[in-house]
Amino acid sequence: MKILFIGDIIARIGRRAVKTLLPSLISKYNIDFVSANGENSAGGFGITEKTAIELFDMGIHVITTGNHVWDKKDIVSFIGQQDRLLRALNYPPGVPGFGSTVYSLKNGIKVGVINLAGRVFMTPVDCPFRAVLPEIEKIKKETNIILVDFHAEATSEKRAMGYHLNGHVSAVVGTHTHVQTADECVLSGRTAYITDVGMTGPRDSVIGVNITQIINKFLTQIPTKYEIARGAVTFCGVVIDIDEVDGFARGIIRIAETINPEALCN
Repeated sequence: MKILFIGDIIARIGRRAVKTLLPSLISKYNIDFVSANGENSAGGFGITEKTAIELFDMGIHVITTGNHVWDKKDIVSFIGQQDRLLRALNYPPGVPGFGSTVYSLKNGIKVGVINLAGRVFMTPVDCPFRAVLPEIEKIKKETNIILVDFHAEATSEKRAMGYHLNGHVSAVVGTHTHVQTADECVLSGRTAYITDVGMTGPRDSVIGVNITQIINKFLTQIPTKYEIARGAVTFCGVVIDIDEVDGFARGIIRIAETINPEALCN
């Protein structure tokens, strides 16, 4: 089977890019299951019930998030009711929402998705390395196909997680930095891996934000309200080929496409 994972979707411009490209990508790569990181899909910071439903309606089966998941306060009630919208598994006990889910496709195949948050250069949370293993064992009672989104800053922490889960899951994909890495591979235990999938948002930007504003912030250190950049859009993702029987990866392909503004769906 083929899984498409879409890198961090940035604001309306990123959602428009997904709406524009997703049907053709599903057809081109014979995609069976689509997941995406949507933590910045609402105005570039956070996610709302409205934007989550919009992404579901486009054909995304499961949405993962990260440290910006709580930026829009109205998400708190919705995330506790919707197991297709995940927050990091390793948040402390009592936090609303789901850290993993098992999605059943129409053909009967089940896909498990786990969302993790890193701790290096990030807001402290519980240990993702310890939290994930019991969750994997729980999901394997239903399916061997397991995708892990590790939302983390440090490449070393992401690489370590890839090797930590090598041979245990189908794929470990990194998110958060918005910069796509070129290290996609299938590890020795047949787990697909990439350090960061990248973002789906404004190409001419600093991780999605207006370039001038970011440069001024570095020059002056004065806080400012960021604006999402405009212009051409980059769509980043990976396609993972997985054996439906044993759940291990046969290959991983990196996607990075540019769309001009006039070609975007409304």
